[in-house]
Amino acid sequence: MNDFQSDTQALLNVSQATTAQHAGATRRFALQAALGVGYAAAALPVMAQTAITTSAQGLVSGEVTVDVNGFKMPAYRSAPEGAGPWPVVLVISEIFGVHEYIADVTRRLARMGYLAIAPELFVRQGDPSAYGEMAKLQSEVIAKVPDAQVMSDLDASVAWASQHGGDTRRLAITGFCWGGRITWLYAAHQPLVKAGIAWYGRLVGQSTPLTPRHPVQMVATLQAPVLGLYGGADTGIPLESVDTMRQALAQGNAAAKASTFVVYPDTPHAFHADYRPSYRQAAALDGWVRLQAWLQKYL
Repeated sequence: MNDFQSDTQALLNVSQATTAQHAGATRRFALQAALGVGYAAAALPVMAQTAITTSAQGLVSGEVTVDVNGFKMPAYRSAPEGAGPWPVVLVISEIFGVHEYIADVTRRLARMGYLAIAPELFVRQGDPSAYGEMAKLQSEVIAKVPDAQVMSDLDASVAWASQHGGDTRRLAITGFCWGGRITWLYAAHQPLVKAGIAWYGRLVGQSTPLTPRHPVQMVATLQAPVLGLYGGADTGIPLESVDTMRQALAQGNAAAKASTFVVYPDTPHAFHADYRPSYRQAAALDGWVRLQAWLQKYL
């Protein structure tokens, strides 16, 4: 099972209760107001009753535009009110793009005193919200996103943050599933990164022209320690791959040796995604506490 299958498995077999539908509508409208975009109901991830909403009061939150060599890339940014400078956290989405859950994560980080920015990394290939068929979303959008493009887009996001109240000498990255893999890659790519937190991101895989290397192959060039938060019952990311990565890190450089994993027993993929049935409150809250401690330690 690949990243896409892991992210969508829980979505395909869920019956929507009236309360869940209501929560979904509320969060859809919230993101439409923030980003000015709509969502195709069939493509939007199913919303669970546990959905968390973080107020933007006291924050500067909303859509911004990041210039990437002349291309205007949308992103969602949250930061405390005031001039800063604030330490910067890049937030990397699942395959569904920057929907309300990801926007909410940026607000949670802003309330902790960070400038958090979530770029729309699929925008050149297509709009995930426009797809009602998950297989088409994977083949027509996600599979066509080159790692090199993502690294460039994130570099541009860092540059934007440095010009808008961010202190990029204190830079971190966190991401979920697809974004978890990107977290590992960017922590090996960008020397400014001081810390990474990867939530259930794929660690191994086949090399392709667009995804030539995977995290296990990037250990030697890791620039910053990464905290890996993984589920022991994640059918898409076998524990064997976590063990393989652990062994590689133990033989790596100082940043690699400082990296660590937390594996939550009997916990599925996407356990932090509070809008999905896979959400596991205890693991999600513990992971968030560990994220805060990791950021405080390295930033």
